[in-house]
Amino acid sequence: MNAHSTPQRCRIVLIAPPATSADELARRLGDALSGGDVASVLLPAYEADETLFQTIAEAAVPVIQNAGAAAIIVGNTQIAGRVKADGLHIEGAVADIAGNVERFSPKLIVGTGNIKNRHTALEIGEAQPDYVLFGKIGADTKPDAHPRNVELADWWASMVEIPCIIQAGNTLESIPEAAMTGAEFIALGAAVFDAKDPAVAIKEANRLLDEHAPRFEE
Repeated sequence: MNAHSTPQRCRIVLIAPPATSADELARRLGDALSGGDVASVLLPAYEADETLFQTIAEAAVPVIQNAGAAAIIVGNTQIAGRVKADGLHIEGAVADIAGNVERFSPKLIVGTGNIKNRHTALEIGEAQPDYVLFGKIGADTKPDAHPRNVELADWWASMVEIPCIIQAGNTLESIPEAAMTGAEFIALGAAVFDAKDPAVAIKEANRLLDEHAPRFEE
């Protein structure tokens, strides 16, 4: 946890940005993670082919893990195993998600996202993933969290024990509304990596969570 004690409130899940090289992403992640507590980092491939994605993951995963965060590979089970990641994020059909939970849990954290309605959320919940993400990776293009994600996270957090992540907007100012849903985690991407100083952005994000996020019972 970046040498910090684990706070008893919503924590940050960082969405890694696109990168043209492994060194670039490792540097950007290292800068951001130096700013304070981050629970985990999701590593999407974006437009990278499998060879480049593996190279990027090989460089990024140790940086993430050395900072005390969990490294979660998006969409590629083989690379997750090769780079000794902590987890796997799989989206798609409910049956595919359930199959991956059965295959890889509890050895790996297995989660999913891009859930657009309550019915799908409950179907996925029956598969018992380790978390669900309300939001679409890379879709944090507006200042505020998407209203649908806020509604779903608020509903889910109030009735389901499986942890949820809510995707915030592309500004740190979107954090209080998202955190007040009671979600266990808040996903930040552009709000951190488009900032002038990602480390300062992480520090400020944690300050906002300290101030606004509900406390969980121990």
